[in-house]
Amino acid sequence: MSSYQSESQLEDALIQRLQGKGWDKVHLATEDDLWKNVQSQLGKHNKTTFSDAEFKRIRNHLEKGSPFEKAHTLRDRFHLTRDDETSFYVEFFNTEHWCRNEYQVASQIGIKGRRKNRYDVTLLVNGIPLCQIELKRRGIELKAAFDQINRYQKDSFTAAGGLFQYVQIFVISNGVNTRYYANNRHQSFAQTFTWADVDNKAINRLDAFTDLFLEKCHLSKMIAKYIVLHQSDRILMVLRSYQYYAAEKITERVQLGRQNGYIWHATGSGKTLTSFKAAQNLMEIPKVKKTLFVVDRADLDHQTVKEYNHFQPGSVDGTDDTKSLVKQFTNPNVKLIITTIQKLNNAISSTRHHEAMDALRKERVVFIFDECHRSQFGDAHKRIVDFFPAAQMFGFTGTPIFADNAIKRRTTKDLFNECLHKYVVTDAIRDENVLRFAVEYVQHMDEEAKEHRSKEFFEHPDRIATITDWVIQNHHKKSRGKQFGAIMCVGSVDALLQYYECFDAKRKAGEHDLKIASIFTYAANEEDPDADGLIPETHFPSDSTSSVSTPKRDRLVEIVNDYNALYGVQESVLDGKGFYNYYRAVANRVKSRDYKPFDPEQGVDILLVVNMFLTGFDAKTVNTLYVDKNLKYHGLIQAFSRTNRILNLEKSQGNIVCFRDLKEATDDAIALFANKNAREEIIIGSYDEHLAKFEAAAADLFAIVQTPDAVDDLQDENAQAAFVKAFRDLIRIRNVLATFSEFDETTLPVHPQDFEDFKSKYVDMAHRLSQTEEEDVPPAFDGIDFELELIRRDDINVSYIIALLTSMNLMDGEGEDGKKKAKQYRKRIFELLQSEVSLRGKRPYIEKFIDQKLPMLGPEDDIHQAFADFWSEERSQAFKTFEDEHGLKDQEFQALVSQMMFSGKQPLADDVMKALKEKPSILQRRKKVETVLEGVKDEVVPENWTVS
Repeated sequence: MSSYQSESQLEDALIQRLQGKGWDKVHLATEDDLWKNVQSQLGKHNKTTFSDAEFKRIRNHLEKGSPFEKAHTLRDRFHLTRDDETSFYVEFFNTEHWCRNEYQVASQIGIKGRRKNRYDVTLLVNGIPLCQIELKRRGIELKAAFDQINRYQKDSFTAAGGLFQYVQIFVISNGVNTRYYANNRHQSFAQTFTWADVDNKAINRLDAFTDLFLEKCHLSKMIAKYIVLHQSDRILMVLRSYQYYAAEKITERVQLGRQNGYIWHATGSGKTLTSFKAAQNLMEIPKVKKTLFVVDRADLDHQTVKEYNHFQPGSVDGTDDTKSLVKQFTNPNVKLIITTIQKLNNAISSTRHHEAMDALRKERVVFIFDECHRSQFGDAHKRIVDFFPAAQMFGFTGTPIFADNAIKRRTTKDLFNECLHKYVVTDAIRDENVLRFAVEYVQHMDEEAKEHRSKEFFEHPDRIATITDWVIQNHHKKSRGKQFGAIMCVGSVDALLQYYECFDAKRKAGEHDLKIASIFTYAANEEDPDADGLIPETHFPSDSTSSVSTPKRDRLVEIVNDYNALYGVQESVLDGKGFYNYYRAVANRVKSRDYKPFDPEQGVDILLVVNMFLTGFDAKTVNTLYVDKNLKYHGLIQAFSRTNRILNLEKSQGNIVCFRDLKEATDDAIALFANKNAREEIIIGSYDEHLAKFEAAAADLFAIVQTPDAVDDLQDENAQAAFVKAFRDLIRIRNVLATFSEFDETTLPVHPQDFEDFKSKYVDMAHRLSQTEEEDVPPAFDGIDFELELIRRDDINVSYIIALLTSMNLMDGEGEDGKKKAKQYRKRIFELLQSEVSLRGKRPYIEKFIDQKLPMLGPEDDIHQAFADFWSEERSQAFKTFEDEHGLKDQEFQALVSQMMFSGKQPLADDVMKALKEKPSILQRRKKVETVLEGVKDEVVPENWTVS
């Protein structure tokens, strides 16, 4: 008898516990049973019964749309014309009184799509499956359950009228570890969350998680209030536990009294979403006249404006026109306003708006300030308090201002009273909501300079040239072959201009091909004297430029001209509006790696700044910060935190490269915002420490197999699984090692060629298992994740293959020895195409080039150009074939795809319709648009068309 709890036993125990919590068990053996149950439960919920004819109309409505559109359907009411011609509005889910719904639990519902699947445990609300729970027995890696749900998404969730596409929340558990996440098939395992109590203590065990999270009212509340329908990406998002508690604490504070408060949540943990949800909650409280969500203008980019207006129509506009804000204030139908601190300050400071604004002065107005550590310590805060004496104020910050880092300013507590909820950086790292940092110090100073640390020393041309050379030499490692982007911050505008000129001169000399962009405000505050190491507020230039600022503005104009030439655009910074547009354009380009597919020609490799972009700016694919400026306390933590957003397995940490001695300042900042013993939790070990871990992992691998060929002799599945786990550990450590400047693969205890050969065996094993039916996978491999993302070699790409082809082509004309070497090169190329994950999608095209085009080329021909021409021809043909198949106009479709590649956002349905030669009927329109968009993602602009 097994000594551990089986999956079926875990399932039985869960259902019993749910029944004890008031979930009614129901047996749904067939698809027909499932729909009959929906008919019955919807009737019960709506206090009526639906005839078969009436339910047919309801079912037709429920079956329409994508998962995102069905999320809207769930929250809307359906106008039903009943059999007797009367009108009835069908409610699918009560979002206002979320406990007033019907609750059922079912197990092993079988649905047949591309293949038959049985779902472990399904929670149905009003008959509709809204929460799906996938279980694995104890000891199985949790990601196996995540992968299982992904297979359901592909195989069978579209079957049965797409009823399972209504699932809002997935839960995965092996009894000991439990996570939840929103129904978004494009997210990674990193976007699965652990629920916790209000003190951030994780609730991992399934029984405790069931009691708290799966309690009927709580689950309903999460779906009703804390699932976010992200309009631009057309995906569902769900708040994490600390976000939930923060929003709830603010709501409770407003309902029970007039006191202020602030939320301390670690930078990178999603404060903006939390604060916005809190604002949405407050607008539902009748006694609150207006709720204002206040951000800095630097954070209110075009995409943010669009999102907020999707969440709450008319709540925000992206203009600098204060009149529009005053109109929102005076419109009684507008309860939620999103504005900038700058516009709010103008509205209450200008006497011409006083008459219009005066009616609200003594009303119950609630302010929520995002990033309050940098927006609430000037005169603007005092003006707001004086103008709205009855206002209630809440702030969100990742780095509060305490006495230690106040630097002649008031503290966050002085302004907002007590902290209502705390989630510090150590919490966020523990929960894998942000990454740790790898801090590397590169000192370029002699002993005398260490004593003086003068501006002249730090900005000496020789020093700047040396650092520039270091960045050029090491950026490939830090960014994993430019897969990630970087920010470089320096001490003054003068230093920035020197760095920019140095990078530019070396690019023109052919020493690098990095795309460098830069921005600084020529207003006085950007000239950071490094007096206190804190990042000042960003003041965008006005239309009037002082004579002192003109030379710096003119230098920025030159930089912008280079930017325009590089990207084929026409930005201008000659006035305030133009500067702001350039700021937003740069921000979008730095973030462009976040969007798939990414065009390397449109991205920024390194953004060069003084203070801008060091706080408030989020880009998941920025992984490195080069620092040549003094930073301390909240300025340091904010700047470092530009690099530590969670993305995928390849992004293992945020890389910080310091060209100044910031060790003491880093330790002080960690002690202030976490605790004095938290350094090892926040900063990963040194290169030598990770090298020691690699050596230990290599010894474990060699204890199983001495050589790559020995892998073939492992007949026992347990031994094979042991090899997989041992080599996976080696890959994980090597992934971190490879980002250090000291990294040299030739010094590792596993020879580079042996590592590649081991990797080939590893990938072959993963490929064989991927072709095996799930029920035939050997038990030893049950739930093992091969983490294939980690074994991509950044230097083995299309360019590398072309270099090998060039060498092979040259050797082919050098007699028998040349032909023998060429044959070896050909074998090597095909081995790489077989084993290299990043080349899989490109493999058919590269093989076609080798077989059909290469034999026609002579030793003197330019292989690189020939391949570029071939690639362009194949891509054009793919475009043409797609256009012909779907009836698309060439120019309109090309423009649509280009915009999609740059913005990373799905085009609007109307834009797709304009590209169609023939307009489909109203009934066919949605399906046609979805077919085209899916095809664009799968065929026209997939990653295999990127030549890298």
